[in-house]
Amino acid sequence: MRSEPADPRPSAQAALCWAGALLVAGLLAALVAGPLGWPIAADGGLDWAVLLQLRAPRAAAAVLVGAALAGSGAALQAVFRNPLAAPDILGVSSGAALGAGLAIWAGAVGWPVQACAFAGALSAVALVALFARLMRSAEPTPALILCGIAIAALFSSALALLTSLADPTRQLPAITYWLLGSLAGQAPGELALAGALMLIGLAVLWLLRWRIDALLLPDDEALALGHDPRRLRALAIGAAALAASAAVALTGLIGWVGLLLPHAARLISGAAFARMFPLACVGGGCFLLLVDTGARWLAPVDVPPGVGTALVGVPLLLWLLARRSAGGLR
Repeated sequence: MRSEPADPRPSAQAALCWAGALLVAGLLAALVAGPLGWPIAADGGLDWAVLLQLRAPRAAAAVLVGAALAGSGAALQAVFRNPLAAPDILGVSSGAALGAGLAIWAGAVGWPVQACAFAGALSAVALVALFARLMRSAEPTPALILCGIAIAALFSSALALLTSLADPTRQLPAITYWLLGSLAGQAPGELALAGALMLIGLAVLWLLRWRIDALLLPDDEALALGHDPRRLRALAIGAAALAASAAVALTGLIGWVGLLLPHAARLISGAAFARMFPLACVGGGCFLLLVDTGARWLAPVDVPPGVGTALVGVPLLLWLLARRSAGGLR
């Protein structure tokens, strides 16, 4: 009798430990990285102002936003049974961009811009859910995806119209800068509020992790196991939207994290959401932190994090897909 080949993947627990160790190393590197190198004060000691007011909030924002985007992406891929699902599919990014653009166009600065971005993201998700419900489709998942694409296109068109009407000397540069995204200059209150919302969304997904696995089954089989797939799907999508909306509202548009890291976590730990979700969250925080820290070390200017995640994420995603196609990991 032929024996099955051994699974070449490391265990999910071992991968999570390695990711956690890399995250700690990344945090230490982020505290000493920067244009000034080691934060040394004039008296020869540590410059605590640089550490606590500039570098620590930036590192915390990178970890929280990376975890929120990756965790929400992992949840949406499981709910939609679609490896291409990401927070953008619900219109989160386009809604946040339109909300922030309207706030900047109206002359707002600081936390009102983030509040409007958060409201815009949640409004987009609410419209997607409303129209998907009105369609009364027998297959709710494709209807939700189509509505998300439509609402995202509508909000993107509205943003394009807004930028064409904006003042090219004052409003347009501010809108463009926000759309590029930034991890710098996070006020403690804004970071605390957005971080709390991200953690709430991720905590709900963590509590639902074993039930979300039931959504990988057909709805009738999930019902037979005692789960209500419609209610469970709504809770998972709502929690993912909350975490992703808070992340986008805090730092602007950052792509690839919500698409790439769930793929990597799934290839390492398998398709079970309960094993893949914590690895995706820790990996997402580590990925965005390391990309931002590397950019601050290598570039003489502040590189938008979305640029770094695309430059690193695209080749890495292509490599992962090629490795999977070759049968190295399944």
